[in-house]
Amino acid sequence: MAHVQTSAGADRPHTFDEWKDSVPARIKSHQLWSSLFYQKALFLHDLCWFDCEPWLEDARGRSIVAQIIRRCGSISANIEEGYGRCFGRDYARFLSIAVASARETQGWYMRARHLMKAEVLQHRLELCDEIIAMLAPTIKTQRQPKDSVRNHRE
Repeated sequence: MAHVQTSAGADRPHTFDEWKDSVPARIKSHQLWSSLFYQKALFLHDLCWFDCEPWLEDARGRSIVAQIIRRCGSISANIEEGYGRCFGRDYARFLSIAVASARETQGWYMRARHLMKAEVLQHRLELCDEIIAMLAPTIKTQRQPKDSVRNHRE
């Protein structure tokens, strides 16, 4: 499937695999890239970025853009920050914040539903659910006592 060029010159990905091909090698070479939930969170943010572009033409859409971009970006940002703090309860705390941001992103997408196609909305809501479902087991594992975690990371 071909990329669609946006007004800013960036290519809009149509599939997760197509998007992964566009990610810089520097990002893919980091150990954090091995976490599928991290990849999906970055993918969601890129999709959100492109989703927001036409919303800027509508006063109601403009009021949503700043909120949804901030919340959606918070998902991957908290995964990154938590990962940087090692593992255990502190990592779990940041992953829990990422889950809360994913839920809030769903809420902002719901508020923007009149500005987008139903199938696009459905995909974004499902992608948030997928990220949340992937984070939950890692949070549970990381909250276990240190002796039982044994340097386990997703």
